[in-house]
Amino acid sequence: MRRPASAACCSTSLLLDIAPHLVRPLAFLFPVYRGARVPPWELRAGMWLYDLLAAFRNVRTHRWLHRKAVLRLEPGLREKELRGAALYYDAQTDDARLVIATMRSAARAGALVASYAEATNLIKPDGRICGATVRDQLTRQPHTVRALVVVNAAGPWVDEVRRLDDARAEPLLRRTKGTHVVVPRHRLGNSYAVTLTSPIDGRVMFVLPWGDQSYIGTTDTDQGGAPDDVRATGDDVVYLLRSANAFFPQARLAPGDVVSTWAGLRPLLAPAHSGAASEVSREHRVVDSPSGLITIAGGKLTTFRVMAQDVVDRAADRLHELDGRPRAPRPRTDRLALPGGEAADLEVLVEAARARGASETTARHLVASYGSESAGVLNLADRDRPLGQPIVLGRPEIWAEATYAVEREMALRLTDVLMRRLHLFHEDRHQASGAAPRVAERMAELLGWDGARAAEELEAYGQEVERSRAFLQEVARAGRP
Repeated sequence: MRRPASAACCSTSLLLDIAPHLVRPLAFLFPVYRGARVPPWELRAGMWLYDLLAAFRNVRTHRWLHRKAVLRLEPGLREKELRGAALYYDAQTDDARLVIATMRSAARAGALVASYAEATNLIKPDGRICGATVRDQLTRQPHTVRALVVVNAAGPWVDEVRRLDDARAEPLLRRTKGTHVVVPRHRLGNSYAVTLTSPIDGRVMFVLPWGDQSYIGTTDTDQGGAPDDVRATGDDVVYLLRSANAFFPQARLAPGDVVSTWAGLRPLLAPAHSGAASEVSREHRVVDSPSGLITIAGGKLTTFRVMAQDVVDRAADRLHELDGRPRAPRPRTDRLALPGGEAADLEVLVEAARARGASETTARHLVASYGSESAGVLNLADRDRPLGQPIVLGRPEIWAEATYAVEREMALRLTDVLMRRLHLFHEDRHQASGAAPRVAERMAELLGWDGARAAEELEAYGQEVERSRAFLQEVARAGRP
């Protein structure tokens, strides 16, 4: 099943409406230099095509800027042989929090959500799949889940689930790795998101602002092995820093400047013919197995709602075939705000948070993370004043957020709070290691952990911190990019 390229732009526009706190408009500069692989005429044509495919419904239409205007906006860019830049608009999202918000929205609608659950077997007594054996990865207890229709939407684990159905199933995916590095924003000084073509291999990448940090990414390389084992490598870090330094020469970024890294997998559809990883299609397919497993494979973040619609339609068709039930009308989830996305004017929320005593930076952080639910976070601080204090001195995150993550956002582990909900692992130079014991204590109170469980959580988080530090130290010892 194929979708037009504009589907990504339409999905972005929709998310700007239903999750404006998590999906924000962002201006991008795409500088062009003399002798570049993408000449100005080709870039201008590409920008018009970008606007056209979006039916001019993207955030704003593009503009062409001449050299002096570019340097006024981004004085840190390399001046030599700069010819101009395209200024275009897209959006930036907190992908982890977007996933959590989508999951919570599903739970509100009646879905049963189980994190840390691994499908270990598919149940098919008569050759047709009618459920799965699922293991709770925290308690290690197995559970049997029965269903008329089973959908495999496991992302980079899609092929592993398909092999539970048929050990000889041909792989659907070509998994490629994307790595990012986080550096202090003042080193680059970028005010805008900057699109660049790496001088190393010519692929498009980005330097993106994120609070007082900037992150640089991404790589696009084939990745074998288990999805759980994906990690940034020293070569990834050097590649990204060298590419950024070529466009921001005064930054002189070195591995020692890196605050953190992260890497993930793109579950792309395997092409019929081999080629560069960056050229693999981002389209998706819905596949039915002879035993009834429905698999959704491929795609990308910006088209996740289109993918969900396609696979739900297929599941509805299957249910109709099985027992003749009428197909329910499609729910208008495109008009239903995700949790926190109900407010149209985020500045009003910022002012409301400031009126309740939050600092400017904390107010903006809370609204950007929780939207209209930022009031709920501040309610916790009102009831218990110490919860209004920063978790890490000098940063905007407050203690009430740790409580909120457990009580409202389904956090079950210390890594859930510090890595996936608050992002302190990636944004704080010390990975919030000093605050981790107190966060674990707070979670123990809320979740009923005993001393052994709290110690286990601290040890697991400490291992993540040590692994990150050891990796960055190793890369730094290898020398400058």
